[in-house]
Amino acid sequence: MTEQDFILKDYKTNVESGKVKWESPSNIALVKYWGKRENQIPENPSISFTLSNCKTITTLSYQKKESKDFSFDVIFEGENNEAFKPKIQTFFERIETYVPFLRDYHFTISTSNTFPHSSGIASSASGMSALALCLMSIEQNLKENITLSAVERSSYFNQKASFLARLGSGSACRSIEGELVVWGKNKATESTDLFGVRFTEDIHPNFQNYQDAILLVDKGEKQVSSTVGHKLMFGHPFAEKRFEQAHENLSELKEVLISGNLKRFIEIVESEALTLHAMMMTSMPYFILMKPNTLQIINKIWQFRNETGSNICFTLDAGANVHVLFPEAETEKVYHFIKTELVAYCQNGHYICDTVGKGAKQLA
Repeated sequence: MTEQDFILKDYKTNVESGKVKWESPSNIALVKYWGKRENQIPENPSISFTLSNCKTITTLSYQKKESKDFSFDVIFEGENNEAFKPKIQTFFERIETYVPFLRDYHFTISTSNTFPHSSGIASSASGMSALALCLMSIEQNLKENITLSAVERSSYFNQKASFLARLGSGSACRSIEGELVVWGKNKATESTDLFGVRFTEDIHPNFQNYQDAILLVDKGEKQVSSTVGHKLMFGHPFAEKRFEQAHENLSELKEVLISGNLKRFIEIVESEALTLHAMMMTSMPYFILMKPNTLQIINKIWQFRNETGSNICFTLDAGANVHVLFPEAETEKVYHFIKTELVAYCQNGHYICDTVGKGAKQLA
């Protein structure tokens, strides 16, 4: 697929109004993407677990209008939200070529999250993917001629939804499908820079129904946004070596996921998390998103693993919160550890119990 394949050329102009609704999950990268080129193209490939409980639910209503400007309202958690409008305006401008009906309608975007916004759980990923899926449902309704088979149509739908979502937020392209999604060209998998591709190898039983407990160390806004952080990889003294490392780690992680090697999985995933934050701490200007309690939790996890032989491990996104990953077989033991040892380091004692999911779902 190329960018040209995603341009909608013919569509019905007599549809006056409608409403669609999707839920789309967040995701947690195992191999991290940090640094991007023009048009949201990643500097290195990444692979992520799609989550199940941490999701955005978006209803998109559309009403035909006469003017040819972009027109939309945003309702977040039941209230009008002006703060989100500039990002959506930019998103619409980026994707207009591919969904030209954007100027034909006034949109009401009503959205909510099942988790705290701006808390390091990639709300932009779930939010932008949910919006992209809603737009794809509208496109499907407006298409003049649908000559594809059901299977081809489903594949194209997901690919273009992922493609559009990427132009809103890079990691959003990994939230359309599950359980594992790869994004970015690499030698190990048949993936692309343009959209996320579901990892189709047979995953070892060790990694099926994998668990993710998200410890909310800090629910506040990050002092440095991911957008700014990505830009700081330009001219970064360790950037090229980091990009090489990501390619190597993705290749090895592919084999690990097939073989079931939990020990090596832990080493790669934790190294990737720490490398991500090392890039932040060695950029110019440098910054730190981890908090003291983040480090406390990491040390507690290491201690628990050494003492019990558990396969628990951690990963981090671009924030202070800690994703605690572990096999389903260890659920009871790990949650007991979290409740007795780790919850003290969470803001207001809050954490989220999640698991690997199958991807987005249409609700209406």
